[in-house]
Amino acid sequence: MKIIIAPDSFKDSLSAQGVADAIARGLAQVWPDARLIKCPMADGGEGTVESVLAACNGQWRRNRVQGPLGVAVEARWGWLSESRTAIIEMAEASGLQLVPPGQRDACISSTYGTGELIRAALDEGAGRVILAIGGSATNDGGAGAMQALGVVLLDEHENPLPPGGLALARLSRIDLSALDRRLAQVSFEIAADVDNPLCGPHGASAVFGPQKGASAEQVQQLDQALGHFAERCAQALNKDVRDEPGSGAAGGLGFAAKAFLGAQFRTGVDVVAQLTGLAEAINGADLVITGEGRFDAQTLRGKTPFGVARIARERGVPVVVIAGTLGEGYTALYEHGIDAAFALVNGPMTLQEACAEAPRLLAERAQDIARLWRIAAR
Repeated sequence: MKIIIAPDSFKDSLSAQGVADAIARGLAQVWPDARLIKCPMADGGEGTVESVLAACNGQWRRNRVQGPLGVAVEARWGWLSESRTAIIEMAEASGLQLVPPGQRDACISSTYGTGELIRAALDEGAGRVILAIGGSATNDGGAGAMQALGVVLLDEHENPLPPGGLALARLSRIDLSALDRRLAQVSFEIAADVDNPLCGPHGASAVFGPQKGASAEQVQQLDQALGHFAERCAQALNKDVRDEPGSGAAGGLGFAAKAFLGAQFRTGVDVVAQLTGLAEAINGADLVITGEGRFDAQTLRGKTPFGVARIARERGVPVVVIAGTLGEGYTALYEHGIDAAFALVNGPMTLQEACAEAPRLLAERAQDIARLWRIAAR
């Protein structure tokens, strides 16, 4: 019996590795002789670097950089020395979790620290940089990250613009003369589960601005500022990527990565699956177990269980999901390679209790699945 355990993290509870370990403990109680292969996964958001490093024996790197509001933070990123690949989770430097709710300000928050991490990867000798761009606190179109890499943004008086997306409305000229020359020798990939354009009703400001502290009026102002930024970038770079899928990811960091760095957009789960060798691991498996904190219709937008199921389906391997909760529309996933789904809790329980008891509950649900499978196999 060969079983692949490929879950995402359970937010505020367990890392993907912790989820996989708990599921494996439960399965081993029923199938002590089974070959259990743990492949911690992620979809470009929180936990992406941790999952890849765990699977690929990579190394953590740490740098002190500017946080979203300019306060210094200690940010981690991943390094795969054999392939000279850097994996940068932008949330480490520019993430929403770094800003207390009462201080969130989408108008002035900046991705500058993420650019500093890219610069650190260049110093390490990276030939490939993967940007996992979920969970941002920013709405600056990636301007801050580009400024950290040498792009100079000037107003009509030739003064450098201050941080933040709102200031982009005053952008008059882009000076690329100091752009780090090493960038031309590096391939960039965007790992994300968001395919929004930069501007408009489905753009970065309209969809994600409110959760970053933007009022309705500020959303409109930011959207116009990003549109103006895109116009100036199109003039300076002779290409316009504002409407491409993923340009609105991470408050527009996807746009800047595409426009200035030539980054290729890929779903986060596909990037992680490639790095961890998930497809090869699934070959010849009898069962795949995956999971995430909330399993619902949004999973169809490229989250981990959807990506894992797609790979398993191509190989004719059944997939079972264990989730913290089963939300509205989750049964739609049964048309996309998911064969069954189970909720974590087995009775009335608060979210805090469920998070604290997650290792035990995961092991118990895994035992239940194994016992059911054993009955079906008789």
